Amino acid sequence: MAQKTKIKTKLRQKRSPHTVVAAPKVSAILPAAEQPTAYLPQLRGKKVALLVNQTSRAQGSHLADFLKHSGIDLRVIFGPEHGFRGNAPDGAEIRSNVDAATGVPVVSLYGKKLKPAPEDLKDIDIMVYDIQDVGARFYTYISSLQYYLEAALENGIPLMILDRPNPNGFYVDGPVLDPKFKTFVGLQPIPIAYGMTPGEYAQMLLLEGWLSDAANRAFEVTKRARYAPGARYFRLEVIPCAGYTHKSRYVLPVRPSPNLPDMTAIYWYTSTCLFEGTAVTEGRGTARPFATIGAPLLPKHLFAFTPGPTEGAPKPRYNGQTCYGWDLSAERRELHPQNAGRLQLRYLLEAYRLYPQKDSFFKANFTRLAGNEILAQQIRDGKTEDDIRASWEPALSNFKAIRKKYLLYEDFE
Repeated sequence: MAQKTKIKTKLRQKRSPHTVVAAPKVSAILPAAEQPTAYLPQLRGKKVALLVNQTSRAQGSHLADFLKHSGIDLRVIFGPEHGFRGNAPDGAEIRSNVDAATGVPVVSLYGKKLKPAPEDLKDIDIMVYDIQDVGARFYTYISSLQYYLEAALENGIPLMILDRPNPNGFYVDGPVLDPKFKTFVGLQPIPIAYGMTPGEYAQMLLLEGWLSDAANRAFEVTKRARYAPGARYFRLEVIPCAGYTHKSRYVLPVRPSPNLPDMTAIYWYTSTCLFEGTAVTEGRGTARPFATIGAPLLPKHLFAFTPGPTEGAPKPRYNGQTCYGWDLSAERRELHPQNAGRLQLRYLLEAYRLYPQKDSFFKANFTRLAGNEILAQQIRDGKTEDDIRASWEPALSNFKAIRKKYLLYEDFE
C-alpha cells in the first residue's frame, strides 16, 4: 500500500488551494498546450503523469511526444475513453500497454478501471491533464477529469490542467442531472450543455465539494496546512487558453472522438446524443453521425439512409437496414444549435410522435443520458417544448449562478 503523503499548499503570490496563470493577449485562440513557456518550467526536473488523448497537441506534435522531446521525464500516460491515441470505438474497453513512440507505460482509465491507483502514482511529482472536450455532460472526458482530480487530492500530488476551449461553450441548456441517476455519463448536477472549459469545471468540482469523500477531506487538510519545504502537496493550477471567450466559435483542429468527425456533429451532439436512449439511431455508421437520425419504422417520406460499418462504429445500430428520418445538416440554419444557442428538442418530440410503437421508443439508457426520468414521461404525456423548458428553469438558473463563480473567460451574456 502506498505511503500516505502529507498534503501541503504553497502558491507563489498568495496562499490558496489553486491558481490560474495569466493568459497572454493574442489575436488567435491558443489552447494552453500551445503556450509551452507557460508550463514547461514547472515540469522540468519532475516525474510527470499525463492524462491525454489524440487531441492533446502541442507545436505540431502529440503533447506526450513534445514533452519527451523537450526533456520532460514522463513516467506514465493515462488514456480515457477511445484510448491514448484516440482510435478505439465508443464504449470499447482498452488494455494498458507501453506507447511505442515514447516507451512510456500507458494505463487505461476506461472500462474496469476509472481512476489512477496509488501504485500508478507512487513516484509522480506532478499530474497533467490536457484533453479537448465538447461541453456535453454525457461526454465522458469530464468524468475522467473528475477521477483524475480526486486521485491527485487523495495522493497529495499537484495537478496542472492545460485548458482548452469549449466548442459548445456559448450557451447553457438542458435538464440538470438528478443525483439519483449519477453514472459515468453524468456524475454531477449540471445541465447537458454546461458551458465551461475543463479548467473552469475542475475548479467548480473542487470548490463546490463535488468530489469523493476522501478527496474532499484531503482538500480540507490542504486548506488548513502550512507549507513545509520539500514536502509533496496538492495544488490545482490551470494554465488558461489565450484569446478565448465564451462568445467564441472555436473550430477543433483534431476530432475529439471517432464519431464526432466534424463541427456539424460536435454542434448537434448535445441535442442528438439523447437518441442513443431511444429506438431511433443517432447516426453512427453514417457519414454524419449525430447529424443523421432515423429508424426503419419512421415514415418513408422522410430522409432515407442506411447505416454501415465505419471506423467509429464497426457494428452500428440498424446495420444494413434502410432508415427514415432527418439529415440535420440540411435543416434550416436557424435551427442549428450553433445559431440557436440552445439544445434542439423538436426532432426528439417529432420522432416520438411519428414512431408507431410508442411502448418501445424509450430504452433504459435514456434516463442516464437525460439525467432524470421526467423528460421521457413529459414526452409520453405530450408536453410541448415550451412546457419542458419551463420545467428545467429553476435548476438551470441555480446552476448558472454556481457556474459564474468559476469562469476564467468572458461569458456569452
